Amino acid sequence: MLRKLLLLLMPCIVFMTRRSKAAAAPSASKTLIWGPGLETKIVLPARFFFIQTVDTTGRNFTTSPGEKTFEVQITSPTDPYSRIWIQILDRNDGSFLVRYRMYASYTDLHIQILLKDKLVGKSPYVLRGAVYHESCDCPEPSGALWEKNMHCPASFSQIESDLSVFPSVDPDRNAHEILQRFGKRHSLCHYTIKNNQVYIKTHGEHVGFRIFMDAFLLSLTRKVKLPDIEFFVNLGDWPLEKRRASEKPSPIFSWCGSNDTQDIVMPTYDLTESVLETMGRVSLDMMSVQGHTGPAWEQKMSKAFWRGRDSRKERLELVKLARANPAVLDAALTNFFFFKHDESLYGPLVKHVSFFDFFKYKYQINVDGTVAAYRLPYLLAGDSVVLKHDSIYYEHFYKQLQPWVHYIPFKADLSDLLEKIQWARDHDEEVKKIALAGQQFARTHLMGDSIFCYYFKLFQKYAELQVTEPKVRDGMELVEQPKDELFPCYCARKKVRDEL
Repeated sequence: MLRKLLLLLMPCIVFMTRRSKAAAAPSASKTLIWGPGLETKIVLPARFFFIQTVDTTGRNFTTSPGEKTFEVQITSPTDPYSRIWIQILDRNDGSFLVRYRMYASYTDLHIQILLKDKLVGKSPYVLRGAVYHESCDCPEPSGALWEKNMHCPASFSQIESDLSVFPSVDPDRNAHEILQRFGKRHSLCHYTIKNNQVYIKTHGEHVGFRIFMDAFLLSLTRKVKLPDIEFFVNLGDWPLEKRRASEKPSPIFSWCGSNDTQDIVMPTYDLTESVLETMGRVSLDMMSVQGHTGPAWEQKMSKAFWRGRDSRKERLELVKLARANPAVLDAALTNFFFFKHDESLYGPLVKHVSFFDFFKYKYQINVDGTVAAYRLPYLLAGDSVVLKHDSIYYEHFYKQLQPWVHYIPFKADLSDLLEKIQWARDHDEEVKKIALAGQQFARTHLMGDSIFCYYFKLFQKYAELQVTEPKVRDGMELVEQPKDELFPCYCARKKVRDEL
């Protein structure tokens, strides 16, 4: 009787299975496409846009439909031999990040997204007019228009906080006073941007890190005309200007801030370089991470993970804690420099692990190094939850992060770390939501377009505080734009100005 009943139900089961499969199939017409890489006037080192897979019933995919699901073709009708490198990154949550780097400028760029030879969304997307590549020196004359085109936010809370202690800025006074106070003991870059050209004079012994600031300033001035501005950049790890209520502080730009200093914070040199070199020589950047987030949450190991060098005593304590609790914490040192005399206690060293392999673990430990650990943006962008060290140091975006929303906090002395790891193991669904919120924050606020907006807004607001004219001082040299003889660019904006 049971066998007859099963035979009678079999057609229904087959029909329901087929219907389920049909509903789960990606839909070319319903799938969503958006992002700055679809807009002509947004110029970035690597342009990017997103694909959200939607099925035939209108539901978003939440798992990968397969990394080869979509094909992207980018061409120009005016140049059949377009030099454009395209990469599709499967974010394993039903969405894809498509990035492309142009090595020449083109006209009326056509972007086609295909699903089994069917055009997806509103494809083809046509970027009308001149589409400039990263090396093209063609700045938008209007800063306000550039900000609008880039969809920059009206303000950044960290910039407002940093500049609030400076009712005015006197470039003449700073040129003398900052060098007198910091020039002999620290490494500084003194920059002036005049008529959108970059001038520099270095002070101190270790000035190699100027390459990051030079490169970003040149990139930004190729895209938009900056206000005339004069400022000092601290090339060291530690912020310099101590908080002294009785003294007038000097404005120093640094890559990191702290609770006991009042430097003006910029995006770190690491994040800045990764934006400039995306799809270049740098493999770790905010986009690459999104395509290498490890196995699905359920398949990740329920253990906390950390690797790094010995740049803080707490890192040694973390290794010690891991040895006593190997079932919940895997932490080891990959290099000794600061505490070589303790190598016998905290060694032996282990081999470097690919950053992308970190995400085989559910819980990522973020512990300060010499200052803030600059890996935090990349950890947030992954598919694990971040347990973040309470710290006096901060990067430009920390004010926007919320504990227990974007990350799990633990005490500076690590005394409650094991407790927090155990809480995470006992509250898997809540922790997964925190991981997702942190990831969404990184995707929204730490991509290349946001970094360019931050720098521009910072320079713009700082320039408004200047009470004397920025000057090209004695000994300053011009930082020249790199020459691209193979693929020179024709800037329509410059042609219009020349004719006027």
